[in-house]
Amino acid sequence: MPPAEVRAADAGRRTRSGAPASGGQRPLAAGVRALVRRWRSSMQVRVVASALALGVIVVAVLGVYLSYSVRDGLFEQRVDQIEAENVALVEEAQSRFSASTATTIGEQQSLLGDVILGLSAAGSSAQDYFLRQAPGQGLPLVDPSSRQDLSVDDLVSDELREATLATDGHVMQSVLIPAEYSGTGQAEPGLVFGATVELASAGVFELYALYSLASQEETLRFVQRTLAVGAVVILAMIGLLTWTVTRQTVVPVRRAATAAARLGEGHLDVRVPGSKGQDEMATLARTFNEMAASLEDQIARMEELSASQRRFVSDVSHELRTPLTTVRMAGEVIYGARDDLEPAARRSAELLQNQLDRFEDLLTDLLEISRFDAGAAVLDVEHRDVRDVVTAVVDTAGPLAERKDVFLSVDMPGEAVRADIDPRRVERILRNLVVNAIEHAEGKPVEVTVGADDEAVAVVVRDHGVGLTPDELNRVFDRFWRADPARARTTGGTGLGLAISLEDARLHAGTLQVWGVRGQGASFRLTLPRRAGIRLTGSPLPIEGPSRQHGRHVPTGQIPVVNPVTGPTPTAIPDLPPAEEDAR
Repeated sequence: MPPAEVRAADAGRRTRSGAPASGGQRPLAAGVRALVRRWRSSMQVRVVASALALGVIVVAVLGVYLSYSVRDGLFEQRVDQIEAENVALVEEAQSRFSASTATTIGEQQSLLGDVILGLSAAGSSAQDYFLRQAPGQGLPLVDPSSRQDLSVDDLVSDELREATLATDGHVMQSVLIPAEYSGTGQAEPGLVFGATVELASAGVFELYALYSLASQEETLRFVQRTLAVGAVVILAMIGLLTWTVTRQTVVPVRRAATAAARLGEGHLDVRVPGSKGQDEMATLARTFNEMAASLEDQIARMEELSASQRRFVSDVSHELRTPLTTVRMAGEVIYGARDDLEPAARRSAELLQNQLDRFEDLLTDLLEISRFDAGAAVLDVEHRDVRDVVTAVVDTAGPLAERKDVFLSVDMPGEAVRADIDPRRVERILRNLVVNAIEHAEGKPVEVTVGADDEAVAVVVRDHGVGLTPDELNRVFDRFWRADPARARTTGGTGLGLAISLEDARLHAGTLQVWGVRGQGASFRLTLPRRAGIRLTGSPLPIEGPSRQHGRHVPTGQIPVVNPVTGPTPTAIPDLPPAEEDAR
C-alpha cells in the first residue's frame, strides 16, 4: 500500500475509534444539549416545530401524489398520441408494400429505403424508424433505418422482437436513449413501438419507431420544481403563522410566569402588563393582578398584626419585669424565713420561689423570642474552641444527670475544634439539648459527640429513652409544645428552649436537626460553619438514625450500631434544612 493510502487508512481508524473526532463531537453534543434544553423550556418552539413537522409530512405526501399524478398523466397522454401516430405509420408502410410490384433484390432494397424516407417525411413525432427482416426470410437485404449511426440492436431488445412477431398489433417498450444519440446530448427516456408489415415478394418485416419523452420529462421536472418552491413557501408561511399565533399566547403567559416567580420571591408590588381588553389573555392578566393585590393587602395586614403581636409580647415582658422584681424581693424575704414558718407555709414559700424562677426564665425566653421575631438578634462572635463550650454545658448538667441516674458521656477530638461562634448562644443550644436528653433518657445513657472537618463543626446529643413518633418529629421545634404534657419535669422548662435553639442555630447560618424512633431514643445534631460566609453542604457527623425520611420508623433489626465518630457512617437521614418546628 502506498504511504498516502496508509495514512488515509490510519486516519480512518482513528476517526472510528473516536480519539481525533472527540474535539468535533464535543461541540456537537453541546449543541444537541442546547437544542434539547430549548425544546423543553419553550412551548413556542415545540408548537412551531410540531406544526412544521406536520406541514412537512402533509406537503411531502401531497407533493409525491401530485408528482406521480402529473407523471402518469403526461405519460398516458403521450402514449395515446404515439399509438395513434404509430397506427397511421404502419398503415402507410403496409399500403406502400401492398402497392409495390418489386420482385428483385434491388427493387426490394430500394423499396425499403423509400418506405423509411417516406415515414421520416410524414410529419410524425417519431425520432427514428427501423425496418428489419423477420427471422427465417433468408433474403440478402440490408435493414434500413432513418439514422445510419443508430442501429436497431442498440434499442430493440430480443424480448420486444419476440413480442412484435407474436402479435398482429402494436407492442411498446420503454428504453433509455443513449446521450450520443439523443438530441440534447444527455441520456433521455423514450418509447419503441413495434409492429409487423408484409411485402408479398419478400415476406414479413419488423417496423420499429422510436419516440423521445424528453419534453414530457422536462415538463415533469418543471412541475416538481414548482411544487418544491411552493412547498418551501407554504412551510415558511406555516412557521411564521404558527410563531405569530403562539407568540400572542405564550408572551402573556410568560409574563404571568415571571410575575408569579417575582411574587414568590417577595416582590408583592409586581403586576402583569396588558390587562386592558376583553380577550382571555387580558382576563388572565386582570385576574392575576387582582390576586396579587389581594395577596399584598393580606400580607400587609398579617405583617401589621404580627408586628403588633411582637410589640405586645415585648411590652408585656418588659412591663412584667417591675412587678416580678417586687414579688421576687418579697418572695426571697419569705423564702429566707421559711425555717420559722409552719410546714404548710414553708412549703408554699418553696413553691413560690420555684415558680418565680420559672416565671423569670419564661420572661427571659419571651424577650429573646421577640428579638428573633423583630430581627433584632445579633451575634457576639468569638473564635472559640467548641470543646470548651461543650465541657461547660456537661459540667452544668452533671448534677441533673446524677439526680436522674443517667450516665452522661462525652466523645471529643483530641485537637482544638475552633469556630466563629457566639459562645452564649451555642452554650444555650447545647444546654437545652443535653437537659432535654437527660429528662427523656429514662435512666439510660446520654452521649454527646463532637466532630469537625474543614468547613463545619458538629455536636450530636443522643439519648436512648422514650424517643419520638413521626408526628412528634414534625412538631418538636414548635413553641410551647411538649411531647407529653403529663410528664413530670424537674427543671421547670418553659417550652421555648428548642424553638430558641433553632433560631440561635439559624443565626449562626447553621442547622439543627432531629431524629427519633419511639422507644429507641432521639438524636439532635447541631452543625455550625467554622467561618462566616461558609455555606453548609453536609455535616462532619451522621445523625443517628436508620431512616432517610426524617426519623421515620423502621424495624429495630435494621438500625445500625456503630460508633458515630470512628465507625462507618450509619444509614442516617441526609443533611436536611433545619426543621421549622418545636420543643419536646
